[in-house]
Amino acid sequence: MEEKFRQQPSDVVKVVLFGPESTGKTTLSEQLARHYNTVWVPEYARAYLQDKWNNERKTCEPQDLLPIAEGQMRLENDLAKKASDLLVCDTDLLETKVYSEAYYLGYCDSSLEKYALANSYDLYFLTYIDIPWQADDLRDKPNERERMFLYFKETLEKHNRNFVILKGDKKTRLKTAVEHIDNLLNK
Repeated sequence: MEEKFRQQPSDVVKVVLFGPESTGKTTLSEQLARHYNTVWVPEYARAYLQDKWNNERKTCEPQDLLPIAEGQMRLENDLAKKASDLLVCDTDLLETKVYSEAYYLGYCDSSLEKYALANSYDLYFLTYIDIPWQADDLRDKPNERERMFLYFKETLEKHNRNFVILKGDKKTRLKTAVEHIDNLLNK
């Protein structure tokens, strides 16, 4: 089963949008994919949990995390084969690990944690909380944005991930991200 969480080898540059809910990760993922004429990996958890909410009126539970992780890695591995030189990931297993710990009193399944730490990316874009909160069926922590941002940042630092904090409006964030991705692609 653990193999389902493993990142397949790939020659493409991989960047991850990382951070608290409602901080513009999906919007920027789409913008970057268009800018670089490549594919982007959507957040599997969003579709999975929206379907669960629509059908059962239930939110995420600990037993949902492994199916979410499996779906995320299946998407990433499939789309990496279709990417040009760059794959933009709207999330990764490290983000799933952060949410598991934040929601379930520090708990994270050992298989999820193993691959969250083993899978590698060239750069993380940590999205700041300076854009307006947008409520939806799944978002539930509007008053904990700062605490969650700090937890995401501490996670990246703790695990020695290469990251850049993105602040400002959509145009500013896109410009900053493009500059950093161009540097990666030109190495």
